[in-house]
Amino acid sequence: MNIKDNHINYIEFKSKDIEKTKEFFSKTFHWSFTDYGPTYVAFSESGLDGGFELTVNKIVNGALTVLYHNDLEEVKNSIEKFGGEITKPIFSFPGGHRFHFIDPSGNELAVWSDK
Repeated sequence: MNIKDNHINYIEFKSKDIEKTKEFFSKTFHWSFTDYGPTYVAFSESGLDGGFELTVNKIVNGALTVLYHNDLEEVKNSIEKFGGEITKPIFSFPGGHRFHFIDPSGNELAVWSDK
């Protein structure tokens, strides 16, 4: 896979019921799924890989756009320098690390790296 810095690489949605969500998208759109525990499932065969995260909160604007960058510290510093705000510091997950930020307009996005 040829992953490029600064490209949208993944999209993440919220889900009230992971099993119902998987059933709906599998039967309706023929997506494939990989489970990562009881609160997260990744999807593929959709044109752009992504995932569903279990939530008990009200879902408002439930899509999280995830960009890729080889050097999380570098891009995090650029985000802060140019007016973005880090809302979730760098954390580990199966497959890499990521952080969340809000752009100057208030949109939440994330950046991940497999490094």
